[in-house]
Amino acid sequence: MLCCGALAGTLTLLEPALGPAPEERVAERAVIDVTRTSIQAPVRVVGAPFEPNINPRER
Repeated sequence: MLCCGALAGTLTLLEPALGPAPEERVAERAVIDVTRTSIQAPVRVVGAPFEPNINPRER
């Protein structure tokens, strides 16, 4: 714990000298194809439909 604290403190003190880390903006560079996302294929449901358990004593 002391080693991690010392390392974190050292990096905190050196941060102004090194400068802040560059932030990546991944969302602005991504290309989204709107034509493919608006058309959805039908979904196949397997199994019994979900029914919430209202009374936990009954199973």
